[in-house]
Amino acid sequence: MGADERVVQLQHVSHHLGRGAMARQVLFDVSLEVQAGEIAILSGPSGSGKTTALTLIGALRRAQSGSLRVLGEELVGASSPARVSVRRRIGFVFQQHNLLGSLSSLQNVEMGFAARPRPSRRERRRRAEVMLAAVGLAGFESAKPDRLSGGQRQRVAVARALVGEPRLVLADEPTASLDRKSGREVVEILRGLARERGASVVLVTHDVRILDVADRILHLEDGRLVSFGDAVLASTRHLMGLFAEMSRRGELDARLRAMHPEEFAEALERVTREAEHFLRVSGLAQSHAFEGLLDAMLVAFTHKIGDLLGADRASLFLLDTGSGELWSKAARDAGGELFEIRMPRGRGIAGAVAESGEPIALADAYADPRFDPSADRASGYRTRSVLCVPIRDLDGRVFAVAQALNKLDGGAFEPADLRRFREWMASLGVLLESWWRMSGRTGGAGRAQPPPG
Repeated sequence: MGADERVVQLQHVSHHLGRGAMARQVLFDVSLEVQAGEIAILSGPSGSGKTTALTLIGALRRAQSGSLRVLGEELVGASSPARVSVRRRIGFVFQQHNLLGSLSSLQNVEMGFAARPRPSRRERRRRAEVMLAAVGLAGFESAKPDRLSGGQRQRVAVARALVGEPRLVLADEPTASLDRKSGREVVEILRGLARERGASVVLVTHDVRILDVADRILHLEDGRLVSFGDAVLASTRHLMGLFAEMSRRGELDARLRAMHPEEFAEALERVTREAEHFLRVSGLAQSHAFEGLLDAMLVAFTHKIGDLLGADRASLFLLDTGSGELWSKAARDAGGELFEIRMPRGRGIAGAVAESGEPIALADAYADPRFDPSADRASGYRTRSVLCVPIRDLDGRVFAVAQALNKLDGGAFEPADLRRFREWMASLGVLLESWWRMSGRTGGAGRAQPPPG
């Protein structure tokens, strides 16, 4: 198959579910192509028609109108035997892996040899063993599905889909039942092995965490193909609109403070994803409303992170590369009021972290010569323990620093606090970068104070 050949081609495809008065249209005049060796993601919200489109491409459902060519065969009007013939040349990965519980991992992978003629039994076993090793499951050949984790079961499903060397692989929500780490590992394996074998992949998902694996993203909204950029901006506007309404009513900070850690982590992850997509897709178009909302969210999220760490204060410092200064964001004085701090890049604990790119944890700030007590003297606040971490932009450069002060139990910040602080601030950094780049400024509201430690 030539590198420029179209493996999948839909032209003006529409589709209805049900019959007669109960018929409901789920796809509207959809036209798309997938080239040989291409990895395409079909994204969209639940009910948008993603799975229907995938089942049509996979010859699992009879195509009704338009033209649908898969692996060179026209499926509109095709007979059942013709559709079966196409289906045998496609590898499938399903949301729930669909492994046979009575079979071992090796036997489940061998089920992927559906094409005729099949290789010999010895060759099937050899190739299945090779595929299991390729997905990181060497040594698990005899294990049955109930002895495997969710991520391992999906790896077996990937091995089964690819063992017959199909020219097309269709994956339907392969990460939906997996945690973030396992889901990422599965799609990375699928992408790597598909590329090695020259297979095309069409992957249906609404998981925005894995969109970067695709060569191209096709987005469905209400059964119609739309621009992915438009879809991301619409999603961002919807999410930010919810936060804006909460902010206007003065509820944002209170809502965040009332969240359990798991709820907060989920909220932070979602906002981070939307902000990252906004950065990548919008071209950082100026939007004062969006900028103002991000400003309020940064303060609320920063203070919530301080609460979860058991810290009395939490703040951010942004690096102004033009002036070489660090400028504070979400800092509070002894009375709890927001105020602005400016200091040279290398000064104080925050400055040292900005320079080195390494975190600093202090049980007694005044015992460290890098600490600058001038802010304490000016504000009346007494710093004891300090936890300070760098924040990197999308290019990996330190552009900000986060700081937590004074563990409320009177002790020092622990290694677990450092780990959580780094994780949360890495996520919040995307939101911070969105705001910082959009603002196009190095100043902000508040009253100036001497630099802190």
